[in-house]
Amino acid sequence: MPDTSTGDLGSDGYHKYKEDVKLMSDTGLEAYRFSISWSMLIPRGRGPINPKGLEYYNNLINELVKLGIEIHVILYQLDFPQILEDEYQGWLSPRVVEDFTAYADACFREFGDRVRHWTTMDEPAIAAVGGYDSGTLAPGRCSKPFGRDDDCPAGNSTVEPYVAAHNSILAHASAVKLYRDKYQATQQGVVGMNVYTHWCYRFSPSPADTAAVQRTLDFVIGWTLDPLVYGDYPKTMKEKVGSRLPLFTEEQSAMIRGATDFITVNHYTSVYISDRSDSAETGRPLDVYGDMSVAFRFCSNQHGCRSTGAAMFARVPQRHL
Repeated sequence: MPDTSTGDLGSDGYHKYKEDVKLMSDTGLEAYRFSISWSMLIPRGRGPINPKGLEYYNNLINELVKLGIEIHVILYQLDFPQILEDEYQGWLSPRVVEDFTAYADACFREFGDRVRHWTTMDEPAIAAVGGYDSGTLAPGRCSKPFGRDDDCPAGNSTVEPYVAAHNSILAHASAVKLYRDKYQATQQGVVGMNVYTHWCYRFSPSPADTAAVQRTLDFVIGWTLDPLVYGDYPKTMKEKVGSRLPLFTEEQSAMIRGATDFITVNHYTSVYISDRSDSAETGRPLDVYGDMSVAFRFCSNQHGCRSTGAAMFARVPQRHL
């Protein structure tokens, strides 16, 4: 910037939370959803709580309570503690389940007397694809020929997204079990997950495109929702991904089935889907998108859509933001 200013402070909610909450109240907001930073509350990922972090979140929550705004908290939103990433590669290790559950326990214990709506994770499937397939999100892992401009310093796009999502689902279910066993009876709250969605329409009425639509929904939505409802991944995913898709043990399947009191969704737009099963090269490594074997076509004017500044926010007549 010409004046040497930076974006380091951003909106500075740490200091301006009272002003922020008053603005919410003045505009008539009835509820506010925000995420807690794992590293801000527990700097080393596990162990002692940071008093300053605890003070900030207590102050924010108390201000929201005072002005009658319903509180919705997300425990994890793409800000994994770097110290644990360095120790065991974060979501790629089953060790994350215990550490995430302990972090959730601290949040339930410290804030649960005022917070009734808990979301464990925001869009875990997107975090898995962005963080471990394309490498466009933290921790930026991927492998060639996938990833951001073929710039993949470390990772395996064919396997790691599925491992990361698998451990995310187990961590979610473990936190839900903890809340139900230890806190729900007294705190009277609910805990769930937030899922990324986009609805899909077939590009043509062909049987191949019709099947491709269901396959896409299985990968985009069913990847995280099916385990929480049925205790296992969609049949389509198991067939397409094969041995690269981790398996749930019987005990894990029982734990994850029904492990949510609610589901919230982030829905941005809808897309047209066409089949690309015949384009897969024999022996070629496949990432998540290759396993789906479909072509995404964002809605355009020819489909009766209204364009916006970004394709992913196109207004689709049937379903739109």
